[in-house]
Amino acid sequence: MNRAALTSRLTGLLLLAAAAYPSAGLAQDTLQPYQLVRSLQLVQDRIAAGDHAAMPMQAKLLEMTDTRLRAADTEDFKDPKNFRALLVYGMSGGNPVTVEAAVSRAAPDPQNLAIAKAVIDYLNGRPGAAIEALGSIDPMTLPGDLGAFLALVKGSLLATDQPAAALALLDEAKLLSPGTLVEEAALRRSVGIAVTQGDAARFALASTQYVERYLYSPYASQFADSFVSGVIALHMSISQDKLADITSMMDTEREKVIYLRIARRAAIDGITDLSAFASARAEQGRDGNTNQGDPRALLYSSLSTVTSDTIEDVRANLGKIDRSRLSDGDRALLDAAQAVAGEVVAPPASLPAANPAPISVMPSTEPEAAATSTADAAGLPPVEGAVSEQPAVAPSANAVPAAPKATPPATDAATILPASAPAASAGADTADPTDAAMTKTRRQLDLIDQMLGAAPK
Repeated sequence: MNRAALTSRLTGLLLLAAAAYPSAGLAQDTLQPYQLVRSLQLVQDRIAAGDHAAMPMQAKLLEMTDTRLRAADTEDFKDPKNFRALLVYGMSGGNPVTVEAAVSRAAPDPQNLAIAKAVIDYLNGRPGAAIEALGSIDPMTLPGDLGAFLALVKGSLLATDQPAAALALLDEAKLLSPGTLVEEAALRRSVGIAVTQGDAARFALASTQYVERYLYSPYASQFADSFVSGVIALHMSISQDKLADITSMMDTEREKVIYLRIARRAAIDGITDLSAFASARAEQGRDGNTNQGDPRALLYSSLSTVTSDTIEDVRANLGKIDRSRLSDGDRALLDAAQAVAGEVVAPPASLPAANPAPISVMPSTEPEAAATSTADAAGLPPVEGAVSEQPAVAPSANAVPAAPKATPPATDAATILPASAPAASAGADTADPTDAAMTKTRRQLDLIDQMLGAAPK
């Protein structure tokens, strides 16, 4: 019997037993704790692989396991498998109150007691105490089921202060428990840590493995967040070909959304090459199905080419965008881009012939209004029944920024010279209108950079 069939049979029998005897709790009474926990792990592994229909089974099994462990006595915990099951249950999302009460009845040896205390501290949000308790314990010396979870927990706890050690522990977790929820979590966390380490090779490898195996996990939206941030942060070290290789393993809708998110972040951060590439890939689509009608792709591609295309082309592209199909944050970007583009093409003000003493006039360093912070509107498509390890945060409403005020007409030659050029001499009779236009354009491009930099990422 294969693994999937075994899982279905076990969980089906357990749930039927619980339904038939809801008050007596037949399954909890007749099965050992390690049998219930093993069934829980099998269901969680199915969920990690993308079987969202198994999520109700997980909730029921957690409830049944919790009831059984609350009733477990010293005799039950004489079997080492049951005590290990208690610890695995705790690290699988179990109730810390149940774990603490059961440990007090188990009388474990010193090493298992230290692990138990660390698990309790971890579940109760005391990472410092948990790290101290686990300091001398090597997950590779423990039985595989316990060692894998412990490596995952220890690696997660060390991610901030000791990222290199954390990555090594996450590698151990993957080695000890391939094809499981433990591996899914270890890969997902490895992606984020590799970004903070600036390790492009590790980032690309972990991302590839995650997309190959766990793209449909209910936690994949967290991977997507780390992946987009990593592509932006490591853009100098990750080739566009490697990026295309990773995304080619995604389904077409997820690939499009990922490229839209990358294009938006790259445009805001001024990474024009990456923004243009991602926008083009989002528009291109696959299998002959293009996304050229998506207003987000058109907006981001326009922003990425504002300094290379003619401004009239940019204005024309911006004018084609259906703003009703954009999020509040993207409408703010569109308004800012259109306002600045309009200023760029406005005719330069006529200059008086008189030239009083040079006065230094610097362009404004901030737009009059900028977009306020908001959550990224282009997330992965929602997954039915998905769960998250972090609470959802509702996006804040965004007020559309007012168009920046036009720069007042220049009153002398000194006000329109590029910052790097010397001021006009006192004996000059006229100023070059070409210099005026170039300086105005430069000033407006600086302004749009400021607007984009203040926009939500």
